[in-house]
Amino acid sequence: MKRGRQSFNLQPLRAFRAVRRLIADKEDTAQVFEIMRALSGDAIPKGYRRLLSTPEGGRIAYERDEFAEHLSDPAWLAQFGPGTVGAAYRDFIAPRGLSAEGLAEESRKIPEADVDAAHPLAWYARRMRDVHDVWHVLTGYGTDALGEVCVVAFSYAQTRSLGFAVIAMAGARQLQKTRLGQPYGKAAMEAWRNGRSAAWLPAVDYPALFALPLDEARRALKIAPNSAYQAIPSHYRDRFAQAA
Repeated sequence: MKRGRQSFNLQPLRAFRAVRRLIADKEDTAQVFEIMRALSGDAIPKGYRRLLSTPEGGRIAYERDEFAEHLSDPAWLAQFGPGTVGAAYRDFIAPRGLSAEGLAEESRKIPEADVDAAHPLAWYARRMRDVHDVWHVLTGYGTDALGEVCVVAFSYAQTRSLGFAVIAMAGARQLQKTRLGQPYGKAAMEAWRNGRSAAWLPAVDYPALFALPLDEARRALKIAPNSAYQAIPSHYRDRFAQAA
């Protein structure tokens, strides 16, 4: 892990270039990690310190459980019954061909990648990477263009990482440029507000959460319904590529 203040410097030009590449190809997930690397600033160390200050956070940080290993274990995922968060996660990733290891591989593509380092901040960064699809499940946003914009807007409210804000704003702008008359901006703003009002998800004990009924988990975590997103017809939610 690089040491010193320079590790957390903002790199706006690098982020701008990555945003342009992401707009050109929304499937280029590596650019998301490039943007996050360029604009995370001190969000990771601040988030880690906040985790330590929570009732369960000290234990979670001490154990340094690699959540991606659980998410990549079919036997572990198979134990969760219908209606649980774990079952909803299974149902979310299977038809989309998603995997925690696939997301990890994308994160390793960026230059000077140190996400696998044996360091508390690297572990926390991995934790935040690995819960991305879980947050999709908890918030109810799909993997369509609008769903991704909304989940990163929610994530910005949760983490205060500037990279999430830039991705959300750039994505919402591209959707608005389709001129389809849909309230894309309203959906993104609702996601941000929902992220602000929800419990702080980085401190959640995710293996325990997976055993809970999904509706119960959402209530416990104070995750509000995504009404604005649901009000937009599904065939209008994935027009990002045409707007590029």
